[in-house]
Amino acid sequence: MTTPLIARRGALFAAGSLLAAGLLPGRVFAQAAAPAQPSGPFTLPALPYAANALEPHIDAATMELHHGRHHAAYVNNLNAALRDHGQLASLKLEELLAKLGEAPEAVRTTLRNNGGGHANHSMFWQIMGGRGGNPSGELAEAINRDLGGMEKFRTDFNGAGARVFGSGWVFVTVDREGKLALNSRPNQDTPLMDGQRVLMGNDVWEHAYYLKYNNRRPEYLAAWWNVLDWAKIGERYAAAKAGTLGV
Repeated sequence: MTTPLIARRGALFAAGSLLAAGLLPGRVFAQAAAPAQPSGPFTLPALPYAANALEPHIDAATMELHHGRHHAAYVNNLNAALRDHGQLASLKLEELLAKLGEAPEAVRTTLRNNGGGHANHSMFWQIMGGRGGNPSGELAEAINRDLGGMEKFRTDFNGAGARVFGSGWVFVTVDREGKLALNSRPNQDTPLMDGQRVLMGNDVWEHAYYLKYNNRRPEYLAAWWNVLDWAKIGERYAAAKAGTLGV
């Protein structure tokens, strides 16, 4: 007779095998409890919209995993690395990332990977939740001036994202004068590490799109423009010019 414990183990093994084969949605595992957060200076920001708000372009299962598991892990690991480094823990995240070279070597890589991951994703959630379209006002003028207009900007941005080898990000940086530039980085690196400010950016790690798009990264990059909130991006542009933009 099969015992309940053996039956349960078999069911879990089968579910895992089906998920790996792409036959079950990621939400099966996204519903598991998130890891406990160690105390520290940084917290996981709440999504500013429902997990399904970006559908059909980005699915709810991806958002649940991406925010509740991946981003949460960056925050947890960052806080754990800072536990015995009170002076570093007192810095704002953008300051910490700009001063990575001053961090103890034993934690520098952990801070780079997880601090960068926290900053990048905190920006990422903020700029989405809209209906796409086009920017207006000073931001539209800056895109025309510095990036060749929206059509060229989209083409160049998507091309940069497609060319990222492995995992990484494609960004638009902005300076105090409002000048824009494209910038790609590997892994969870960010222009914040060079003292720059990020206007917007797209995550091209596979966990950002694989459940829906599989290996079709260009398709994901093209769809992503439909969920941008240009009003929020415009607020970030104004904050950058005012010197108040953080991550």
